Amino acid sequence: MQPDWQDSDLFRLLVLGVRDYGIFMLDPGGHIVSWNAGAERIKGWAAEEIIGRHFSTFYPPEDVRSGKPEWELRVAKAEGALEDEGWRVRKDGTRFWANVIITALYDDTGELRGFGKVTRDMTERRRAEQQLTDRRRLLAHLVEAQEQERQRIAWDVHDDTIQAMVAVDMRLQLLARKLPQEHRDTVDQLDGAVRSAISRLRNLVFRVRPPGIERQGLRDALATYLADTAMMAEIHNELEREPGDDAAITIFRICQEALTNIRKHARASSAAVHLSTVDRGFLVRVVDDGVGIAGLDSNSGHFGLIEMRERAEAAGGWCTVSSPEGGGTVVEFWLPDVRP
Repeated sequence: MQPDWQDSDLFRLLVLGVRDYGIFMLDPGGHIVSWNAGAERIKGWAAEEIIGRHFSTFYPPEDVRSGKPEWELRVAKAEGALEDEGWRVRKDGTRFWANVIITALYDDTGELRGFGKVTRDMTERRRAEQQLTDRRRLLAHLVEAQEQERQRIAWDVHDDTIQAMVAVDMRLQLLARKLPQEHRDTVDQLDGAVRSAISRLRNLVFRVRPPGIERQGLRDALATYLADTAMMAEIHNELEREPGDDAAITIFRICQEALTNIRKHARASSAAVHLSTVDRGFLVRVVDDGVGIAGLDSNSGHFGLIEMRERAEAAGGWCTVSSPEGGGTVVEFWLPDVRP
């Protein structure tokens, strides 16, 4: 025969047995009047050690000096409840990051009878979030340093090497006019080789640091890249406003990597770049009708997929690569618009 337990008895047993949450009661002055297994596991105090003590025992000294425990009770009393995250102190003096909810409890007459307090140890989650934040910050610094180095190399090649070769080209042309015909053909061939090298260097400069994004915009920079690589791809621009310089460079780089993959590996007959504004950011889709991810040579590496993903994440966004059932590949990524 089942025991005739009251609902309050069942609830009390439930609260006392919970181990993932510290659940306990405070009197109106903030003194502990109940204690469950979760509170003992998280904070390290046994019930007989802690009941009767003020709940400020769990707060770091700097919070106690600033009056934070009393302030939290005042807010909970005035607003009905308070939620907070911050450092708390275990019995052994170690700190843990806690999510805390304090709820004011009133009887039927409206008199304050005390407070319910629920505490959850969020230390591991906070550590993981901090590690992710640190990783994204490091990636952002690396990407920024990489772009700065690309820009420096592009400027050096353009302002030094290319200009020197242009000067050589001009002198060869002058020399060719002064030479007899039997020697002019040789100089003309040499001049042609210099011009070809200048053209290749200019293409290299564009790939290293595409000019015109700041002046002409992202769409035109992508169109110039497609023309430069003789690649047939459509650009659908539905951006509500032009991305900032950092976002534009990141979008260009990811699109550049995706388009390079298409040109080298996808065996596609068509491709398209879709630019749009979504969720206070920029959504980009690079689509082709090629062999898809499953059709790629597994010995060819990751095709820049990791770099694309890391670039997007470093900018606070995300990137996915998929192959629809009908074939082809879709590179889709989103970056936040961090401008006001």
